[in-house]
Amino acid sequence: MVDNRYATALVIGSVLSLLATVYLSVAVGTQHWYQYSCPPVKREGSNASELREEFFNGEFDEKTYSETMFRLNGTLGLWWRCILVPSQSHWFKEPGMPDPKMETQCVSFTLPQQFRPKYKYPGIHNNEEDLLRTYLWRCQFLLPLVSLALVFLGGLVGVCACLCRSFTPTLGVGVLHLLAGLCTLGTVCCFLAGVDLLQQYSPPPEGVEGSLGWSLYLALISFPLQMMAAALFLWAARSHRKNYTRMTAYRVA
Repeated sequence: MVDNRYATALVIGSVLSLLATVYLSVAVGTQHWYQYSCPPVKREGSNASELREEFFNGEFDEKTYSETMFRLNGTLGLWWRCILVPSQSHWFKEPGMPDPKMETQCVSFTLPQQFRPKYKYPGIHNNEEDLLRTYLWRCQFLLPLVSLALVFLGGLVGVCACLCRSFTPTLGVGVLHLLAGLCTLGTVCCFLAGVDLLQQYSPPPEGVEGSLGWSLYLALISFPLQMMAAALFLWAARSHRKNYTRMTAYRVA
């Protein structure tokens, strides 16, 4: 029979794990990890149209899409890159006409693009490969998938433990959540380090400001939730084991 304290810890841990999974899933699937804001300037219609066309239909190039995001209030995610463009077909503000409605348009990173090497000088592909940025970029989109997989595996182990009416696998569930939390933290660290290194090699123009987006904050929130869930699972498993050992020793005596 499970003590009420342990049962309560398991329920709270499960709720925290579910919240962390939802937050991390939303963070991975959205593009607001990092966002650029440029001052309102008068754009030439042809230049803005060319930037937009190159962003969506041009050859994949890190320097090209970064400069476009600098100039068109872009946002960057793990799997998406977006720019803010007028919803109308023209880019000029005609006299007496209201400002055109702006909308966010996005394009996703394909899997081969995610694995492409990064260079110390973006835009020049025949220079030395930057191994640090290359592996930071790969880790930033692989680690959250590993984290979600570990939580899913922990859920399967927990369901099997309930069906078998065994408390022992709870220790494994706690360890899996602990590893998942570390992967989530690693995702945020790799992303921030990668953005910082990119801006060192390809700094934004004067007046363009970068800021963290709400998607990154969701990933940050999911990290402590996973760690608290892991702590509850580990505490419940260890305490229950000690209590069971004492009861067994008392019955033998």
